[in-house]
Amino acid sequence: MRHSIAMTVNGRRTVLDVEPHRTLLEVLRDRLDLLGTREGCGVGECGACTVLLNGRAVVSCLVLAVSADGAEITTIEGLAKEGRLDPIRTGAIQCGFCTPGMIMAAKGASVLEGNLCRCTGYAKIHEAIAQSASPPAGRETTSA
Repeated sequence: MRHSIAMTVNGRRTVLDVEPHRTLLEVLRDRLDLLGTREGCGVGECGACTVLLNGRAVVSCLVLAVSADGAEITTIEGLAKEGRLDPIRTGAIQCGFCTPGMIMAAKGASVLEGNLCRCTGYAKIHEAIAQSASPPAGRETTSA
């Protein structure tokens, strides 16, 4: 039996009929063709499938799609401006498989809890996150 769900994905309202056992990861990849959300372990241990669910970082392989009814979802594609993400300049990427999940976890302020990388150490990844959180050289921020 399928259930109709409505959610806002990357700023676009989407209505889908989904089977109750389908995960948010499966719906994002297989139904909405958002391939930046990756399946690594499928059991919530690696963080490759991290997305923002109502502004909070979650591993989408553990979220049933029906539970996202009415939610706002942001995937890595939703962070792109004019179809492009900001470049990462610190050498933090090797194969890139885990990168979308790392970026989404950092965006959701979960401090990379549960995000695994098999290619590189975490020092450069943490450096890239710190660098992206601070203003570019030559620009100052103002506080109100």
